Amino acid sequence: MRSVEIALDARAGLGEGPWWDEQHSQLLWVDIFAGEIHCLDTSSGRDRSIHVGQPIGMVAGRTSGGLVCAVRDGVAFVERDGSGFELVAPVEAENAGNRMNDGACDQAGRLWAGTMAADLSPSQGSLYRIGPDLCATPVLRDVSISNGLDWSPDGRTFYFTDSSTRRIDAYDFDPETGSIRNGRMLVGLPHPVATPDGIAVDAEGTIWVAMWDGGCVQRFGPDGRLLETIKIPVTRPTSVAFGGPGLNQLFITSASVGLTERQQADEVHAGAIFVLEPGATGRPPGSFRDENSSAMEAE
Repeated sequence: MRSVEIALDARAGLGEGPWWDEQHSQLLWVDIFAGEIHCLDTSSGRDRSIHVGQPIGMVAGRTSGGLVCAVRDGVAFVERDGSGFELVAPVEAENAGNRMNDGACDQAGRLWAGTMAADLSPSQGSLYRIGPDLCATPVLRDVSISNGLDWSPDGRTFYFTDSSTRRIDAYDFDPETGSIRNGRMLVGLPHPVATPDGIAVDAEGTIWVAMWDGGCVQRFGPDGRLLETIKIPVTRPTSVAFGGPGLNQLFITSASVGLTERQQADEVHAGAIFVLEPGATGRPPGSFRDENSSAMEAE
């Protein structure tokens, strides 16, 4: 049995979006409804926060410096010290009932991030691809809860989770154009309660999934076979990311929001950041490559 430890007893309401910052050896993560980006020094346990003033679904680094995040109103940039917050790509500005949720960057530096209805109304969101020009192109429509996104190690398969469907879908992916096609269900999860949330693909191509209301992380093969279930001491793990100096640690965010009084009493570490040695190695996460990055590279 794998040993699950607490990296930070954060007591987050809705901890999400872990992203390993290799340059600074920190785990970045967000507390969605608190509107906070957190930077966790995993060696010392020190955690600092950046308040962005609105709900935030994800965060990642930018190759030109600073951070990119998906917030309620769209895509924003912010500096690592918390200064210079700027909404650079409004998304669904006409729909006040929607907010942005999870996202990830592909290896070409494009940001993929989705929207969802704040009241969880079905089929109100979309998945977008945002390139260096900061134009948000819809890729999938009628999405309910846009969640886990990642790619196979060869970059030819894109994985996506609309949590309301309780499945993980796979698409053929063109790394040059960022187009997807041939969508199919890879994993169907018939559990009446547990819901697939954030995902991470390791260097061998297996898929790690945080199971909201399932109290576990599950690992699936690229063929969709269940390989392993790892129990987590909270009901609501939300997402996973590989990190650490050798990318051989698995960090798991979690939530305390919406728990019953009994659950709150039983789960004193709900909302914590957990870590374990998964017996697998991750891949460096993608960073956002904007036009400033291209200009810097050309100099």
